[in-house]
This record gives sequence, C-alpha cells and structure tokens, in this order.
Amino acid sequence: MLIALDWGLTRLRAYLMDDGGAIVERHESEAGVLSIADGGFEAALTSAIADWPEGPIVASGMITSRQGWVETEYLACPAGAGEIAAALTVHKAAMGPIHFAPGLVDRGAGGVPDVMRGEETQIAGALAAGGRVQGFATFMTGEVYAVLCRHSILGRMMAEGPEDAEAFLRGLDDAWNEARAGGLLHRLFGTRTLALFEELAETQTADYLSGLLIGQEVAEGLAMGRAGAASAVTIVGAADLAARYETALAHRGVEAVRAPADIAAAGLHAIARAAGLIGETA
Repeated sequence: MLIALDWGLTRLRAYLMDDGGAIVERHESEAGVLSIADGGFEAALTSAIADWPEGPIVASGMITSRQGWVETEYLACPAGAGEIAAALTVHKAAMGPIHFAPGLVDRGAGGVPDVMRGEETQIAGALAAGGRVQGFATFMTGEVYAVLCRHSILGRMMAEGPEDAEAFLRGLDDAWNEARAGGLLHRLFGTRTLALFEELAETQTADYLSGLLIGQEVAEGLAMGRAGAASAVTIVGAADLAARYETALAHRGVEAVRAPADIAAAGLHAIARAAGLIGETA
C-alpha cells in the first residue's frame, strides 16, 4: 500500500493506494500549509491517516516549499517520474520515513527561472510511460484576475450574478481581435468602459475579464508551445476552470482533453513505483 500526499497551501489531499494504483481510501481537508502553525505538520498528517495501514509515504506540493515541512531543491527539466523519483528527499519523521518530491525549474530561452511545486506530479500522472517535461511556462492569470476584481477600479463595476458564457466569449474575442489597437493592458480598461456605456451589465464584467485574461494566456501559450506539440492539449485542473480553458481552446479550433480527477495521486504512484517504494522491487 502507498500513502500519497498532494499537500498544497490551502488543502491536504491524502490517498491510500494499492500496488496497482487504485485509490482505496481518501482524505481531504483544509489543513493546507498556510493553516498549520508552529511546524505541526506531522501531527496534522497523523490525524488525517490515523486509521490507515502503514506504507511508504510520498508527498508533493507546497509542503516541500520554504513555507512547508521539508524544503526540497528544484529539479531541472527535462524531467519525468524517473528523475523525480531519483531526487526524492527522505525525511525521518517519528511516524516513519516520508519521501518529499522536488519541484521543477525551467530557465527557458531567456534565462529567467520558472518553477512549479505539485503541478509536476499531476503532469507525471497525465504523461504516458516514460514521458518527460521538456519545459514549461507559468502565467499568473488567476492571480491577476483576483487582484483586478478585488483591488482595482475594474472591480467597482462588477456585481454578482450567474455565470455568463456570452460575456466570457466576448472577452476571448476581444483578446484576439487583431484589428483592435493596443495590447492587454489597454484592453483591460474595456472591462470598465463597456459597463459604463451599458454595453455589458455589471453582472457580466467578471466573466468578460476572465475571457480577456484566459484568451491572452491561451494565445501566448499556443505560440510558445506549438513547435513539436501534440495535436490535442491536455487540461489538468478543477472542473469549473478546466471548462473555461476547454472553451477557449475550442474557440481557437484546438482540440482539448481533460485529465481525469485525482491525477496527482496517479503521478505520486508513478513516482513511488519508479523509486522502488512499491511494486516488485519494493
């Protein structure tokens, strides 16, 4: 049996998995890294899996960051489950050894480091056997959306309402409108002016802004990743947000497939197997 931990800033997801990768039991709580004070990570984990049988423990996510339990070094790309397994950091806790996965770093063509912690495990679960992350790019789309909605003048023209697919599509189209002058920084102000001139209802502006930002990300991401890319784009994420990216890609004529739920657990299982913690060599 394997105990797999997808431990982020706000949530702990623990999985008890058999040798074949099936999830036997699961535990999910709000005991994320940010909610645990005074280094009480082992106590939180012990409480979460108290009734589970013993087994090797593999953890990934922000629990391996500077704010987490054990900080691990970043592993340079290209890297897959095998390379991640070889770079596991073993921490001898009172409850037994815990294997912490490294994050990934990619400096790309410009030399500025790009990093991830936790997403590499999801990717390992989504990749075919032997697949590796050649490189990656991070877009702060969600962070920018939250800041603009809560702390900018754009948020003053927003009101709660049902999700509006039409407004989202209009945002996508405006992000990609080559005839419109200016780039994203100019187009963002349209979120306010369209509401001022009542061309968008205040209940539509949040979805319009989401379309602008996701449209920009998709355009840039496709431009960066087209060389040698597969015909279909795999989307890994929460169902509601994944649906928006699926819509955006389809709107540009790009086929997309969604990774299954609990893909992080599949990745942790692949890493544990590559490390010899489970399976015939365990």
